[in-house]
Amino acid sequence: MSAPRPPLAPRVRSRRSRHGETVSDYYAWMRDKQDPRLLAYLHAENEYTDQVTADLEGLRHDIFDDLAARTKQTDMSVPEFVHHPGLGDFWYYARTTDGRDYPSYHRCPASSRDLIPDPDQHAPEGEQLLLDVQALAEGREFLALGTFAVSPNGRLAAYSVDATGDERYQLFFLDLITGALLPDQLPEVAAGGDWALDDAFCYLTVDDSWRPDRLWRHRLGSPDPDELLLAEPDERFWLGVDASRDHRWLIVSAASKDSTECWIADLTVPGGPLRSVSGRTEGLEYDVEVANDRLFIVHNLDAPDFALAEADFDCRSVDQWRPIWPGELGVRLLGVTAYDRCLVAGVRRRGLATITLRPRDANGDPGAEVELEFDEPLYQVDADDGDEADTDRIRFAYQSMVTPDQVMELSLVDGSRRLLRSRTVLDHPLWGQYRPEDYRQRQEWATAADGTRVPISVVYRADTPLDGSAPCLLYGYGAYEASTPVSFSIARLSLLDRGCIYAIAHVRGGGELGRSWYEDGRLTRKTNTFTDFLACATHLVDSGYTSRDRLGIEGGSAGGLLIGAVLNLDPECCAAALAAVPFVDALNTMLDPELPLTIVEWEEWGDPVHDRAAYQLMRSYSPYENIRPVRYPALLVTANLNDTRVEITEPAKWVARLRHDSAGGEVLLRTELVAGHGGRSGRYQAWKDIAFEWSWLLDRIRP
Repeated sequence: MSAPRPPLAPRVRSRRSRHGETVSDYYAWMRDKQDPRLLAYLHAENEYTDQVTADLEGLRHDIFDDLAARTKQTDMSVPEFVHHPGLGDFWYYARTTDGRDYPSYHRCPASSRDLIPDPDQHAPEGEQLLLDVQALAEGREFLALGTFAVSPNGRLAAYSVDATGDERYQLFFLDLITGALLPDQLPEVAAGGDWALDDAFCYLTVDDSWRPDRLWRHRLGSPDPDELLLAEPDERFWLGVDASRDHRWLIVSAASKDSTECWIADLTVPGGPLRSVSGRTEGLEYDVEVANDRLFIVHNLDAPDFALAEADFDCRSVDQWRPIWPGELGVRLLGVTAYDRCLVAGVRRRGLATITLRPRDANGDPGAEVELEFDEPLYQVDADDGDEADTDRIRFAYQSMVTPDQVMELSLVDGSRRLLRSRTVLDHPLWGQYRPEDYRQRQEWATAADGTRVPISVVYRADTPLDGSAPCLLYGYGAYEASTPVSFSIARLSLLDRGCIYAIAHVRGGGELGRSWYEDGRLTRKTNTFTDFLACATHLVDSGYTSRDRLGIEGGSAGGLLIGAVLNLDPECCAAALAAVPFVDALNTMLDPELPLTIVEWEEWGDPVHDRAAYQLMRSYSPYENIRPVRYPALLVTANLNDTRVEITEPAKWVARLRHDSAGGEVLLRTELVAGHGGRSGRYQAWKDIAFEWSWLLDRIRP
């Protein structure tokens, strides 16, 4: 039987003229997503990918079965305590059920904050089903929940759903006492939103570029049109909305990549207007946390890695900020949560995410910082944003690459810790009981082209040989100041137990080592991201973890741009590459202000429309622009038809051009035809996707 032949996309010559340069683009026609040739091409690529990977069906089933065997499929999240005035105290939690893709949300009466419902108890006394997402998804190929928020009095809930993956949601309201769906329904809203007291909900709508640009207040049951509270005309800025812990204050933010403005409104004052806390200054970023007695502000004024200040509720200028902590270079202050007894700050220190506490005295003034300490060399700590300001305890989540995620409770009275829940990893029929001591995690440091030391997080089974013979998967992202967490993954065990090493390249453009780490990998210094990743790959080979012919690399979205750029720089750097929803036609996208998100993204990548230097730099690294006539490693590209963040045209054009312009090598494109940026919905479909991708990867990098 002859080998399947890859599809070839039609070539239609088109010219792009910018800044004195004219470039031919034979796949520009794919920008028209309504062109029937595009859908036909995607179907042909899916069929070809299915044919090429048909022999991996057994390994796919094995990896899927790994996930099913190790995951406690009927489970309950750690309940959250909430007090509703006039209704009482409740525990809120979500349930997952064996055989069901989607969770359900519940509550039950709370007799004591110390008597947390048992996750193995089928239904605590008085349990109430609030929302069954599985029922909402019935008959749909896709469903994503944009928000689920219970009103302060506990009698109503708002939820929104996206049924296509395009990130436009329909908003619904439930009467939690009767279970009835209210007639109020709002189409075409953004994800998120929050309650403004008990009878009104604040939500956002988006413009034609999918940018949340308008804030509205909907009063339930009112015949009057919804009230427009704020409109953001600057196309660089996205709006966000939240409510204070006691739901007295509405908090609104407008943020670009470099600047922020925040407003607050006292919801107890009828018709109370939104008031800007400190105006808008180019380059000034700040977040506002509303406590019971004052505002706490995390900001970058004279503090590149952010500082902490406080202000009164009537603050209107940075001149009214009172400093608490001036900030420290290399210690990134991520945010703060204000409780009556203490401030809980999320920080990134020494490349690790952790939390610190500042106890508040009788006047509410915060004291000296206390950092929580942990024993492992790599870990991730995240504070829980609890609903109760007057509390004697807080929660935080802890995990590492070998320690399953845990929810801990910390006493603010004596500092003691209590383990509330640790993720269950069930016994595997082949590999048996999961034991953290059977695995090793390390931090390595690569030396970049300019001498910068780049951290690498590595995890593997203790019995994996470190003589260059092991396969290895190296993951990277490197954009938007996003830090890749050193978290635990049940799915990853399917790689580790098959002898594969897993590594994360914490390249510049991310936020692992402070704001400067981000600045050194964006705009004019973007190429550092790519050379850092290559340095990490070289380090793993030189250190005996793997060899080039057994190395796989992976990245998604902006990380997909990283993968594409790296392959152009050094096509021999690895044996296989996985690019998920890759941002690989970056220059053409940034040249089109009509596309979703383009103008917002200029502050991340540069503005090639008006800036010749930005054009030339992006022209030099954009993967689609720089395909070479050489043989590339085996490449699997995944895409989603309804993606509004990385449009389907980008991966489709890239694959088509690789087929025509390179000197060969396996190139596969797999497109989900009913999905958005995050892929298909439902946990079992997610497991199938992981099994598909990792079976292909293991087959290409294992000896």
